[in-house]
Amino acid sequence: MEPSDLRVALFSGNYNYVRDGANQALNKLVGHLLARGVTVRVYSPTTDTPAFPPTGDLVSVPSLPMPGGRDEFRLGIGLTKAARRDLEAFKPNIVHVSAPDILGHRALTWAEKNGIPKFSSMHTRFETYPQYYHIGFVVPWMIRALTRFYNRADQVVVPAPSSGELLRSWGVTVPIGIWSRGVDHHRFNPEARSLEWRRSLGIADDEVAIGFLGRLVLEKGLDIFAEVIAALKQRGVRHRVMVIGEGPARGWFAERVPEAVFTGFQSGDALGRAVASMDVFFNPSVTESFGNVTAEAMAAGVPVVAARATGAVDLVQDGVTGFLVPPRDVDAYADAIGRLAQDDALRLSAGRAGHEAAKVYEWDPVNEAVIDAYLAMLARLAR
Repeated sequence: MEPSDLRVALFSGNYNYVRDGANQALNKLVGHLLARGVTVRVYSPTTDTPAFPPTGDLVSVPSLPMPGGRDEFRLGIGLTKAARRDLEAFKPNIVHVSAPDILGHRALTWAEKNGIPKFSSMHTRFETYPQYYHIGFVVPWMIRALTRFYNRADQVVVPAPSSGELLRSWGVTVPIGIWSRGVDHHRFNPEARSLEWRRSLGIADDEVAIGFLGRLVLEKGLDIFAEVIAALKQRGVRHRVMVIGEGPARGWFAERVPEAVFTGFQSGDALGRAVASMDVFFNPSVTESFGNVTAEAMAAGVPVVAARATGAVDLVQDGVTGFLVPPRDVDAYADAIGRLAQDDALRLSAGRAGHEAAKVYEWDPVNEAVIDAYLAMLARLAR
C-alpha cells in the first residue's frame, strides 16, 4: 500500500476556531498528508470567527459552548445523520481521532461498526486540568475514562516517550508509537532577537527578560509563575517579565504580575522575534504532552526553566539547555531562574546548547512518521 491509497477521516475537537499547539500540529499534519497524496477529510466543531483558515476539507459537526466558563471552546456532541452520510460517502480506510471527547468516542463507535481501523493521537494532559479549577476529585475518574478511550484505538501515537510511559502506567495496552513535533527554524532562531523591539516595550538591554509564551489560561501554571516572580522580587533578582499571548485569564494574571509587559498575541515572524528577545523562558505547565513552546524557545537560543513533567523531560537537558524543576516547587524555580539571570555565561551557553538540541525537530520527517504508522497499522491488522 502507498500513501496515495490512504483515505483518512480526522476528528478534532478544535481544528481552527481557537489557535493552540494541538491544532497547529494537526493542520501541519494534514498539509503534509495532502502533499504526499493522502486523501483527508476533517470533522470538527466550527465557529463563524475561526482563528485561521483550515488546511484541507473541513466538515462542521454540531457542538455546544464548553461548560465551566470556557465558552471560547466548543464541545462536539456527536455525529449527525448528515455527518454520517458524509463519512459513508467519503469511505475512509482510517479513522483518526485526536480528542477524547464525545465526538471522538462517536467516531470510534462508527469505525468499529463499519470495520474501519482506528488511530488515535494524544495531544494534551487533560487529567491535569481539574486541579486548576478546584475539582481535583474528578482526576481518578478522568484517568479511567482516558484509558478506556485510548484502548479503543488500534494504534496510539504520542508526542514523546514520557507520554507513552504515562499511558502505559494507566493501563493502555494497544500499540503506542511516537509522533513528535517540529519547529519552524526560519522563524525561531537566535538571529530574530531584537533589542530595539525590547526597548520599545520598556525593557532595558541589561535587564533579564523572563518570558511566558502561550494562551493565558490557568492550566498553563499561571499561579506558580506569579508566585515565582514574587519570590524573585523578594530575593532582589533584577528582571522583567514578558508575557506573549492572550486568553481569558489575562486580567487574573496581570493582577499578580503587575510589572509584567504584556505583548498580546503574536504570530508569524513577530512571534519569532518576541521569543528570541527573551532571556529565559519559564514554563511551569504540567499539561503538555510535548511542549511546542519549549522547543521553539530552545530553537531561538533561549534557555528554559520548566516543570519536570511530560514533554519538558524529553526536551530539556537539565543543567545543559536549562533546568527541570519539581512542578510546584516555587523556591526551586526561583533558584534556577536566579542562577540564569545572574550568570551571563551560563545563560548564553544554555541558550546555545538548546539551539543545537532543537535542530532535530523538523516537521517533514515528524509528519512522515504518521504516514509510516498508518501503513504499519493497516498491514498489522490485515494479517
